[in-house]
Amino acid sequence: MEKFSIIIPAYNEEKRIGRTLEVYGSFFSRLKKQKILDTEILVVINNTSDKTEDIVKLCQKKYRVIDYLNFKEGGKGFAIIEGFKYALKNKKVNLIGFVDADMATSPEAYYDLIKNISNNYGIIASRYLPSSKVNPKQKFSRIFISRIFNILVKVLFLLNYKDTQCGAKLFRRKALEKIVPKLGMTQWAIDIDLLYNLKKENLSVKEFPTIWSDKSASKLNTKKASIQMFFAVLQLRILNSPFKRFWKFFEPMVGIVWRIVK
Repeated sequence: MEKFSIIIPAYNEEKRIGRTLEVYGSFFSRLKKQKILDTEILVVINNTSDKTEDIVKLCQKKYRVIDYLNFKEGGKGFAIIEGFKYALKNKKVNLIGFVDADMATSPEAYYDLIKNISNNYGIIASRYLPSSKVNPKQKFSRIFISRIFNILVKVLFLLNYKDTQCGAKLFRRKALEKIVPKLGMTQWAIDIDLLYNLKKENLSVKEFPTIWSDKSASKLNTKKASIQMFFAVLQLRILNSPFKRFWKFFEPMVGIVWRIVK
């Protein structure tokens, strides 16, 4: 039975994490009982000021597949990287992935990634492939910003994916062992950082159509997020270019912008 670890980054998720862990815990506990897949669900709590940890503890008592870490530091990227490091300590784990806490990706949709990774080193869910299903349909403004961002990523990093930002991704252990020490983005650019490092190692990553339910719109300030994403990918591009040595001159200015738009 293959061993699988799924990371759920959680920042102030007391309103949603309970439902997510109930559904994911039930689904993957059933697969484990049927000896189909041995799963660990690792919640990585970061910079939380609400009752997220208390809710995770309650879910942990009900489902033995659930474990968690709690850090004072914040950032989705930070949580994912720390989750990777923790999962890699278990030598029996062969597949490691992550999913957003809002359950926009159901456990059934995530399991589709596991079943379809084939011989690839990774597989990422995509909302923008022809057979993908998004419900409800996204607003035009959000689709427009997403497509502009996608063009920017293709130009700067030559990543030929239609959707780098969907919060459901899965990788093989041997791939993460190579790239995790090189990851450094703790905010919006973590997905690009991951995929770009995999590309540099010539490790194949498959893009796969998904069923995605938009449940995060209430928490997302599209205008603010688009500015943050732009500066994050710009920073990542500079840090992966011959101009890296000049980053120390730009960093204070970028820091000011981050504080303004945060």
